[in-house]
Amino acid sequence: MAGPTASGKSARAVELAREHNGVVINADSMAVYRDLAILSARPSPEEMGEAPHLLFGHVGAECNYSVGLWLADARAALIEAERMEKLPIFVGGTGMYFKALLHGLSDIPAVPPEVRARVRALAQNVAPAELHARLCARDPGTAAKLRPSDPQRILRALEIFEATGAPLASFHGAREGALLDAGQCQCLFLAPEREKLYARIDARFDRMMAQGALEEVRRLLARSLDPALPAMRAVGVPGLMAYLRGEMSIEAAVEKGKRDSRQYAKRQFTFARTQLPEFPPVAA
Repeated sequence: MAGPTASGKSARAVELAREHNGVVINADSMAVYRDLAILSARPSPEEMGEAPHLLFGHVGAECNYSVGLWLADARAALIEAERMEKLPIFVGGTGMYFKALLHGLSDIPAVPPEVRARVRALAQNVAPAELHARLCARDPGTAAKLRPSDPQRILRALEIFEATGAPLASFHGAREGALLDAGQCQCLFLAPEREKLYARIDARFDRMMAQGALEEVRRLLARSLDPALPAMRAVGVPGLMAYLRGEMSIEAAVEKGKRDSRQYAKRQFTFARTQLPEFPPVAA
């Protein structure tokens, strides 16, 4: 079950798990981080107590977690679900996870650790726009498809080019690693009416603040992690970090978190419409 942020996926997944003897398996790229229990809207302990949950909060923020790593973890989760004799129910908002689950990943060569370290070192304290310009000079085709504000994917493309001398797009032919057959799954995309969803997003961010989101980000900031890591770019984190560094007011940081959440939801709808034809939209 896919869907945009704040669409009610977690509660619906728990209901399905209770009705069908299921286990809920996370397919959200931020809910994997143990450091982001609040800002990733990870299911509450009460929800997790109503049905088994897998792949929630099992990764540290220092990890450069990827779709490939998640796919390997999803394979292990399916084996665990079979051992438990429970129906696997994948739930989350990361479209690339669902696409990989059904279609596998492009057969991209592994980047040697020394190459990754070299590229990351050269990217330290470099603005995403400048990284994007570097990629434009080396791999303009891939750069044209990436947002200049997406340092993680830009760095990935730079690493591939540095390691192979070839553009990332040249490896997008053959795919491997699909774990499920869409024809044997029930796929759906929760699609609330937009204005209703945006109101939910705003209200939920206020709840997150009341639940301790600022302290969660304060602990993350204290770790001095690479700002290009996925966890450091989770929705809500950049604005609250800017507040903690004295760069904006708390009101502006909260408004940025809400605005970024709404923009993320728009991208989730677009991805589902263009990349996940197996997932029909259903009202929520």
